[in-house]
Amino acid sequence: MDQGTVKEFIRPSGDDPTSQWQPGDAWLAGGTFLFSTPLPDMRRLIDLTSLGWPNLVVGPQGLQIAATCRVVDLYDFPPPADWTAGPFLREAVDSFLAGFKIWNNATVGGNICTSLPASPMTTMAAALDATLEIWGPGGSRRTMSVPDFILGNHVNALQPGEVLRAIDIPLESLKRRYSYQRFTLTKHGRSSEFLVGTSDPAKGDFMLTITAATSRPFILRFGTIPTADELHAAIDNGVRDGDYFDDPNGSPAHRKHMTYYLAEVIRADLAGEA
Repeated sequence: MDQGTVKEFIRPSGDDPTSQWQPGDAWLAGGTFLFSTPLPDMRRLIDLTSLGWPNLVVGPQGLQIAATCRVVDLYDFPPPADWTAGPFLREAVDSFLAGFKIWNNATVGGNICTSLPASPMTTMAAALDATLEIWGPGGSRRTMSVPDFILGNHVNALQPGEVLRAIDIPLESLKRRYSYQRFTLTKHGRSSEFLVGTSDPAKGDFMLTITAATSRPFILRFGTIPTADELHAAIDNGVRDGDYFDDPNGSPAHRKHMTYYLAEVIRADLAGEA
């Protein structure tokens, strides 16, 4: 849709665009959200794609994904063979409720910053224990975990003038075993529940990430793979009834029930009991 309040389009030079930010500005990358709903307070668009941030950088510490990386570029990325969880990068993109036009425009960072419960890039980043690199005016820099960044439905921790620069996934996470379960009301519908479990083969630990069922991501960590009862109790203690999301894709009661069910499927899979 047209945004009739926008008066200027800015293409910043250099690497850091935050020095040019002023009230009424919006960061533009893919624009799939910015042009989907009326935003009457928006006055200027600052184009992040002109900065030339490298889409995907593989290094000794893991994988850095630029916030401006298109989801189609992540989908096409061939992960190293020793990254056990590497295929999940592509599988998370497959969870988009979107056609090819969105895939070719939407960005990884934009999907996370939209901060919707069913955002699959949020699920991917949370499940792989990613760190979010945030830039702010005056050269400020800070990092956050995904569960700390997403505060609720369509709400995150970005302050005025801040921009998500990159998603850093540690190598250790990319070498973990993983199992995931996703539920939708229709074959290609929006996720009602999206749960991911990972485990380090050497440590034998277990990490469960709960998204889509809840308004924000929840991560439960265990030193060893828990029993079914231990996992159920941990979900009871970690996720309150009020944390379950309510929309036409599922009631809180349905989402709570499916969370317990899908979590047990994942636990049994990684424990070798399935």
